[in-house]
Amino acid sequence: MTHSPNPADPDPAQTAGLEPGGGVAPGDTPPGEASTTPGVTQHQPDLPSERTNKIIYGVIIAFTVLGALYFLGYAVGLFG
Repeated sequence: MTHSPNPADPDPAQTAGLEPGGGVAPGDTPPGEASTTPGVTQHQPDLPSERTNKIIYGVIIAFTVLGALYFLGYAVGLFG
């Protein structure tokens, strides 16, 4: 039986930062889940551009202002 160079379940004796029994020293950060198996990390989606954010905010503000004007006109008696 041959061992792969990057086993899915690494030997705790060879994992840096672990104390006997599998604990982590105070102030030390345990290894990440995917740090022992390369290529498993999940790709994070790209964030929208700043221009896209401004357009979306503008549309939301425009609908809010139009809604407020409609209800203000309704309260004043401009609409039926």
